[in-house]
Amino acid sequence: MRLANRVAVVTGAASGIGREIARTFAREGARVAIIDINPEGANRVAAQIVDEGGEAMAVILDVTCESQVNQGTARIVEAYGRIDILVSNAGNQLVSPLEQLTLSGWKNVLAIHLDGAFLMTRAVLPLMYKQHAGSVIYMGSVHSREASVLKAPYVTAKHGLIGLAKVVAKEGASHGVRANVICPGFVRTPLVERQIPEQAHALGISEQEVVRNVMLKETVDGEFTTVQDVAEVALFFAGFESNALTGQSLLVSHGWSMQ
Repeated sequence: MRLANRVAVVTGAASGIGREIARTFAREGARVAIIDINPEGANRVAAQIVDEGGEAMAVILDVTCESQVNQGTARIVEAYGRIDILVSNAGNQLVSPLEQLTLSGWKNVLAIHLDGAFLMTRAVLPLMYKQHAGSVIYMGSVHSREASVLKAPYVTAKHGLIGLAKVVAKEGASHGVRANVICPGFVRTPLVERQIPEQAHALGISEQEVVRNVMLKETVDGEFTTVQDVAEVALFFAGFESNALTGQSLLVSHGWSMQ
């Protein structure tokens, strides 16, 4: 198993991409901390992993709250003794034309994506530095490279994660810590499901047209990226053990945005 004896922390792991990454890591031997603000969902995923023969614990916290992040990290270390992998996946979305966007909406999206990533990274780095080993993985998006209408704070936040990863990669290199970004295309998670009617309303088109002509228009095959696709890339980054692969961002998008 590729992650045997590793401890992985996955934020936003109660559903969608985070849940699949947590389950994949557990199947590969990692002990997994399921971090989410949703107690019911986090406990359900942890129980599912245990039922599947893995080891997991649910840690309920708000990634934008400094004290909760620090206390939650301490709980994980108390339970498992170390942290080897961080997947900073927690995120949200707000669909709005820029001229109608509220400051509170802007700040909320940036806080969850960027403040959350910063606080979680800062909490685990001293542990990884002490171990002289660690992998930090940020959940970016094709919107880390590209822009779309109606998504100003999301696009800005996802671009920012690439910058953060590059800094962590440079600062962490001498401590054996790598940092990379996964950039999925549209994945049919609850987050994306909510966007379909929102974009249809904002653009004055049908939901089918949103899927076909907005979300999947630039793919090579008109297909959604799957949670399994993203989890496999996370596993690849987590299991890569040298600085040969650090400070990078990898697009997983059925050809939407080729670089």
